[in-house]
Amino acid sequence: MKDYQKEFLELAIESGAFKLGNFTLKSGRQSPYFFNASALIEYGELNKLADLFIKKIEDAGINFDMIYGPAYKGIFLGSLLATKLSETSPMPICFNRKEIKDHGEGGNLIGAKPEGKILVVDDVISSGLAIRESLKLLEPFDVEIVGALVTLNRQERGQNSDLMASSELANDGINVFEIISLDDLLSAEGIISSSDLKKIEEYRSHYRGTDV
Repeated sequence: MKDYQKEFLELAIESGAFKLGNFTLKSGRQSPYFFNASALIEYGELNKLADLFIKKIEDAGINFDMIYGPAYKGIFLGSLLATKLSETSPMPICFNRKEIKDHGEGGNLIGAKPEGKILVVDDVISSGLAIRESLKLLEPFDVEIVGALVTLNRQERGQNSDLMASSELANDGINVFEIISLDDLLSAEGIISSSDLKKIEEYRSHYRGTDV
């Protein structure tokens, strides 16, 4: 793991965003770990979180003109990143409502009109459904999706094959950039106990998608 990845994992553990135990996921799978990005807001180290996003962007060499944050976790993560980037240069952001508004400004998008090179920012990629929903909302606009930036890539199978969700998206031309992945967790000796690492390895053997 790189230094900023270790910093993020330590922050996630300290804040309670990353938990170890036995959790039932939305998919019905029993997982030995759980990630809840909302806990990062409660913890309050938002400036540090934004810095870690920027370190990933710089490390991966991602270039973009604006940010799109899917409701709901992507709204605060994308806004946090846009605020930090705007300290040096304006960074527009757009996000969606879950329900279409039929009065006032109307529609289901809030913020800047989607245009140019867009980076989607969200918390976790599991099946890839949330990111695909974002792509569908952006289809009517003249934009280039440069990729999706997430805090955690669970590297689990996607919706349509044995490929992991990020690989399915890559095959469709959408790169996924993560601060940490399931593989990274397994190299976190000294941060995660050996017994918990063993449970995560067992989970990976059952649910990890292929990456080719």
